[in-house]
Amino acid sequence: MPRRKKRKEIFALGNEAVVEGALLAGCSFFGGYPITPSSEIMEIMAARLPKIEDGVFIQLEDEIASMGAIIGGSLAGRKTMTATSGPGFSLMQENLGYAIMAEAPLVLVNVMRGGPSTGLPTCPAQGDVQQARWGTHGDHPIIVLSASNVQECLDMTITAFNMAEKYRTPVILLLDEVTAHTREKIELPNEGEYEVFSRTVPSMPPEWYKPYEETVRGVPPMPAIGAGYRFHVTGLTHDRNGFPTQRPEEVIELMDRIHRKIDQFFYDIQLVEEVQTEDAEVVVIAYGCVARSAELAVQQARENGVKAGLLKLKTLFPYPRRHTEKVLAKAKTLVVPEMNMGQMSREVKRVNMGQAAVRTINRVDGQIVTPAEILKVIMQG
Repeated sequence: MPRRKKRKEIFALGNEAVVEGALLAGCSFFGGYPITPSSEIMEIMAARLPKIEDGVFIQLEDEIASMGAIIGGSLAGRKTMTATSGPGFSLMQENLGYAIMAEAPLVLVNVMRGGPSTGLPTCPAQGDVQQARWGTHGDHPIIVLSASNVQECLDMTITAFNMAEKYRTPVILLLDEVTAHTREKIELPNEGEYEVFSRTVPSMPPEWYKPYEETVRGVPPMPAIGAGYRFHVTGLTHDRNGFPTQRPEEVIELMDRIHRKIDQFFYDIQLVEEVQTEDAEVVVIAYGCVARSAELAVQQARENGVKAGLLKLKTLFPYPRRHTEKVLAKAKTLVVPEMNMGQMSREVKRVNMGQAAVRTINRVDGQIVTPAEILKVIMQG
């Protein structure tokens, strides 16, 4: 049996690991505007992308233009990406909705900081969770991922690109300032050790092609603009040919399909990590840098005789309901620590439906939730 090639190890910031993951996934187009604490992603992309074949980097005049640029790059056949933080994320919401309606695969990284408005530019927060889910108007599906350490920044960036391409949808990767600016040793996977998924392209003759035709998976094949297939792109509700429509049956068909292409693949999209949950009577549900505090708190609680466990969310939306229901089979208490006023705890309470006690720990002062704070609540049972 051949020995596995040793993986290259590097010390990297979380933001640097995002770039490594994006390049491994095949990203060849970045459009963005610098903003703390995401700026390193853009700065490193500016240096790295021009050195790869067909790599394109553009600094735009603002975040509105950045989203427009990566939508255009996606429609032209590129794997595209942008990175921002709170105020910039707000500016991107209208074009995010356009990308959802046009079914343009792309990755949007939001390194969360304190808000609202200019807020706490250099401090960590997790206040954009519900904005990531509902920030753009109308009923829409969205995939929102998270990372709690530097290795996950790389791994989840690759996952974000794969999901974007697989389901023809924008994918948001939510980080926080602590994770983005933590420096750790990580491993770069060798070629062939990780999946790289690229969008399905049409195989039929151009004259047969309908850009938004129904498929079994709900994901229509997507040619690049200029590849010989004619298609119309609009933010308006459209028919199978991509042209605007107000016919109720065509509106319903489109809305049903763009939701179904996500809903029927929850098993692939909803990613979590369980730590000692098999017999846990107190389960901490956490994400981002707070999940690291939670893991230590769970370990310390076990050492003190409390059956504690951790459900770490790598997918925030669609919310991992079945994984929460699984731990609820034994858990008497759920603890939800987060750096906001209680955004993810809303999802937990919705699934819990009064089965277990839900205790929240919330900080909005620009400081991380500490293991000691979480342990104190765990020990209360």
